[in-house]
Amino acid sequence: MTSVSCAAVDLGASSGRVVVVDCDGDRLGLREARRFDTPRRRDRDTGYQCWDLEGIESEVLAGIRVAAAMAPLASVGVDGWAVDHVLVDADRRPVAPAVSYRDDRTRGMMEQVFARIPAGEIYRRTGIQFQPFNTLYQLAATARRHPSWLARARHLLMLPDYLHVRLGGAIANEYTNATTTQLLGIATRDWDDDLLAAAGISRDLVKRPVEPGTILGETALESGRKLTIAAPGTHDTASAVAAIGLTRADEAFVSSGTWSLMGVESARPLAGEDARGMNFTNEGGVGGRYRVLKNIAGLWFTQRIGEELGMGAPPLVAAAEAAAPWRALIDPDDGRFLSPPSMIAAIRGFCAETGQPEPSGAGELARCALDSLALSYRRVKGEIETLLGHPVARIHIGGGGAQNLLLDQLAADACQVPVIVGPAEISVLGNACVQLIALGVLSSLDDARALVRRSFDTREVEPRQPVPDAVWARFQSFARPSRGSENRPS
Repeated sequence: MTSVSCAAVDLGASSGRVVVVDCDGDRLGLREARRFDTPRRRDRDTGYQCWDLEGIESEVLAGIRVAAAMAPLASVGVDGWAVDHVLVDADRRPVAPAVSYRDDRTRGMMEQVFARIPAGEIYRRTGIQFQPFNTLYQLAATARRHPSWLARARHLLMLPDYLHVRLGGAIANEYTNATTTQLLGIATRDWDDDLLAAAGISRDLVKRPVEPGTILGETALESGRKLTIAAPGTHDTASAVAAIGLTRADEAFVSSGTWSLMGVESARPLAGEDARGMNFTNEGGVGGRYRVLKNIAGLWFTQRIGEELGMGAPPLVAAAEAAAPWRALIDPDDGRFLSPPSMIAAIRGFCAETGQPEPSGAGELARCALDSLALSYRRVKGEIETLLGHPVARIHIGGGGAQNLLLDQLAADACQVPVIVGPAEISVLGNACVQLIALGVLSSLDDARALVRRSFDTREVEPRQPVPDAVWARFQSFARPSRGSENRPS
C-alpha cells in the first residue's frame, strides 16, 4: 500500500506534542514535529487557574505547520486530558475562561449535587468514579457563581473537541471524553437529562456523542492541501489503551505520565456496588470497549520536586536510585498533593504527621514519591483482582513514565508480576491508529494493536526484591480507603 502519514496532537496537562505518524502498511514510524509546555494562565477577573486557549491553539497550529512540512499529511486528530471543557457561543468563540481541574472552585459542589441526586444513583447511571473536579461538579460551580457564562453559551465542548472545531471540524462531543464528565448514561451512551439538570445546564448545550474514528470535516493547510479532521479517542487514556499491547484477559495496564491510570479493558462495564465501593471508573474506550480503571497520582510528584529544585528528570531519578528504599512513604491520593504551593513541603509535612523521617534531599524526596507510587500500583492491582475474581498475571506500562527505569522495576517488585514496558508515546500511537481506522487504512482495533507490536520493541521487567512486609503494613496504615473525593483526574 501507499505510505500514509497523519498528525497526532497529544495534549497533556504538563506538556503537549504534535507528532507525525507514518504508516507503510507493515510498520509505524514516529517523527516529532513540536513539543511544548501546555500554556496556562491565572484569570484576572476570577483568580481561577485556567488554560490559555489562545496559547494552546497557537502551539497546535505551529506544530501542524511543521508536521505538514515533514510529510504529506492525510489527517489530524487531537487527544487530551479529561474533565476540562470550553463553553462557546454561536460563533464558536469561548464565552468564559477554560478553568483547570486544579482550581479549587468545585469545593463543596459534590455535596450540593448529591442533595439532588444521591451518589449511588449517579454511579448506577454513569459508572464513573467520584472526583470533585468531574465536569458535573465544575458545571455546578459555574451555574452557582457565573450563571451568565451558561446563559451566553451555545455549546459545551471538551478541550480536544474545541480544538477540532477551531481547526474547522464540526461541533461534536466525542464519546470517550464525554464519559469522563459523569454526565453520560452508561447504558444509553447518551447524556443523562437529570444529571445535566443537576449540573445546571440543558441538553441544548451538548450533542449526542460521536464514536472515535468519526470524520469531523477537513482543514486547509497553507499549501492549499486539504487535511481530514478525524476524531481519535479524544481522552488521552482512551488513545493510550487503544495502542497498548493487551492480548489476554488477565493483563492490566498502566498509562503512566503526570497521572497514572491503572486498570483493565472490558467488553462490558463493571459498575456494581463492589466497583463503586472501590471507586473504579468505567470510561468509554475505542471499539465499544470499556476502560475499568483507577486514577493514581503519577509523575506529578517528581515533576514538581524537579521544578522546585531546578533539576531535570534524569539526575533526579539517578539521585533516587542512590537513596535508601522504603525509608519514607506518602499516600499519593491524599488531597494535599493535588496542587500544593510546595510539593516538597507537602511531602515533608505528610511524613512528619505520620511519624516517619522527613526526606531532606533530592534523592530522598524522589525516592519517597516513586516508592509510594509503586505501592499504590500494588494496592490497585489487589482491588482489580477482587473486582475480576482472578489474579493479574502481568502489567503493561506505556506512556512517558515507562522511560523511568527505576519506577518500572519498583512496580514489578511491588506487584510481584512481570511488567511489560513500552512504547513511551502510547497516546500518540493510539491517536494515530484511530485516525488510520477512520481513513480505512486499518480495519479494527486488533489490527491497530498488532501493527504497534510489530513496530515498537517492548522490554519485560521481572520482579527482584519483594516489598518488606513491614513497609507494606506501614503504607496501608495511612493510605486512605478508595474514596472519590481523594482521587485524581485522568
